[in-house]
Amino acid sequence: MSVFVPGKGGDRYVPYEERTGRESVVYFTRDLSPEGLLKIFDRVSPTLKGKIAIKLHTGEAHGPNIIPRPFVRRLIEERLEDATIIETNTYYQGDRYTTEQHRETLKVNGWNFCPVDIIDEFGTARLPVKGGKWFTYMSVGEGILKYDSMLTLTHFKGHTMGGFGGSNKNIGIGCADGRIGKKMIHTATESDNMWSIAEEELMERISESTKATIDHFGDQVVYINVLRNISVDCDCAGVGAKAVETPDIGIVASTDILAADQACVDMIYALPNDGGAAMKERIETRHGHRQLSYMKELRMGNNRYGLVDIDNEDKVITAAEAVKDIQPGWTPDQYNTPTIKF
Repeated sequence: MSVFVPGKGGDRYVPYEERTGRESVVYFTRDLSPEGLLKIFDRVSPTLKGKIAIKLHTGEAHGPNIIPRPFVRRLIEERLEDATIIETNTYYQGDRYTTEQHRETLKVNGWNFCPVDIIDEFGTARLPVKGGKWFTYMSVGEGILKYDSMLTLTHFKGHTMGGFGGSNKNIGIGCADGRIGKKMIHTATESDNMWSIAEEELMERISESTKATIDHFGDQVVYINVLRNISVDCDCAGVGAKAVETPDIGIVASTDILAADQACVDMIYALPNDGGAAMKERIETRHGHRQLSYMKELRMGNNRYGLVDIDNEDKVITAAEAVKDIQPGWTPDQYNTPTIKF
């Protein structure tokens, strides 16, 4: 019987100059608005064909930090009118544990302007994990098999166990079904603690789960990360999420999942006056950098990239240049007011 050992180094940030390999393209805008999302989506949209799924974390009831509904509504109405948001039920007891609870929470949170497919509502499917050490397959919601392409639309933020939640977490945990797949990721065999897997092993399991899904879609999957309302807690925390300390940054998009998540982490680390301190502490104490290094080992993408500033004639910039004018501290935008219309 094989005994697998997690990798190491998940608590260490690897500076750009220490990385090797090819570069991918990551697009960046500072425009945190429906218009900004449309603009950056257009840079990666040609990859999407056929029946399109939008993998989105729709949040616990009244969650304050999820991607604003007006952003998503404009995107669907003007670019993706036939697309469907996809979600799965949760592993933990809460507002989205059962399909019935989940659909009520969708109503509460204003996701009533487009179809939402809870893909594990009617069963599960097994997608192969190629080259993994923890899994040979991942159990996902069977509804995912109905779709030809996937837009991974992610609120980039911290995560209680993963350190950070980017596209990798959105897919790896978010497409795994609520009873089997998520248990495979989070719970050691015969353990009474449902959260018994942590640190590097958890990051590796999340990444292998993600690989199963993105291998299924091949080159017809793209990644958009929205760096806004960056709490150290995931949107799974709902109204209990810790107060936001990290300033808003912008939106990134890529056809490379590793490059997209890495660029977000790099911008957090490059924030002036240590504006990313809270997120850095969360990522390092949870050993979240292992998400990035393991995705590279699995050949899921590149951790080097050219950051294309679409606000400034597509100039290629560094992460530090992207955030150089951002002041420390968080200022709520108009979408954080209770009067905003969904």
